[in-house]
Amino acid sequence: MNHDAPLSAPPRRTRGIVLLGLAILGLASAAFVLRGPLMMSAPRCMAGRWHGCYDTFNGVVLMTLVALPPAGLVVWVLARVRRAAGVTSAWAWRKSLAEVGMVHGTVPFLWLTMMPGAGAGIVPERVSLVPLRDLVTMGPLGIVGNLLVFAALGFFAPMRFAATASVTRILALGAGCSVLVETAQYVLRLDRVSSVDDVLVNAAGAVLAGLASRRWWRTTAEAPSERPRPVPATAG
Repeated sequence: MNHDAPLSAPPRRTRGIVLLGLAILGLASAAFVLRGPLMMSAPRCMAGRWHGCYDTFNGVVLMTLVALPPAGLVVWVLARVRRAAGVTSAWAWRKSLAEVGMVHGTVPFLWLTMMPGAGAGIVPERVSLVPLRDLVTMGPLGIVGNLLVFAALGFFAPMRFAATASVTRILALGAGCSVLVETAQYVLRLDRVSSVDDVLVNAAGAVLAGLASRRWWRTTAEAPSERPRPVPATAG
C-alpha cells in the first residue's frame, strides 16, 4: 500500500494557505497604519458622497479595501463556474484570480491618476518629453506610486492571457497603457503633466510585477486549452 500518495497534496495546500494568510496580514497591517486618514473619509464614503470620498486619495484607498471581500466572492463564483464546465481546479482558480486581480488592482490607480487638479480645464496642457528629467522631482513616494499603477496588470495578465507571457510583451503592455493615460490627461486638461518618465516608471513596474509571477505565467503559456475535451463516441 502506498502511503506517500495522499501526502502529496497537503504541502501545496498548506503553502497556499500560508501565502493567503500573509497577504491578509499585510493588508490588515496596512489598514491599521492608515486607519487615521482612512477613517477621515469613511463617513462620506459610506454616505455615497462624491466630494470628500471618490475625489480623494484616502477615499479611493478605503473603497479599494472595502471592495476586497466582494472581489474575493467574484473569484470564487468564476472558479466554481469553470470547474462545473470541466476545467481543472488549479486552472479555474488561477484564471479567475487573474481576471479579478487585474481589474481590482488596476482601476483604483487609474482613478487616482485621472483625478483632476485644482486648475483642471483652466491651465494649459503640460508635456515633458525629456527622459529622466522628472524622475528626480518625483520623490520616493511618487516613484513607488508610479511603479504600482500597472503592477497588477503586469502580474496577472500573463497568468490569464498566454499572448502576454513574455517580458517584452509585458513591457509593451505597460508602456502602451501608460501612454493612453498620459494622452488622456493631456486631452482632458486635468492639470497634470504628461511625462515620458511616468511612462517609463509605469512600464518598469509592470515588468517587475510580471517577473514576480513568472513561475505561474510561464506554465500558462504552455498549458493546453481550458475547454474540456469531447468524449469519443463508442460503437454500439
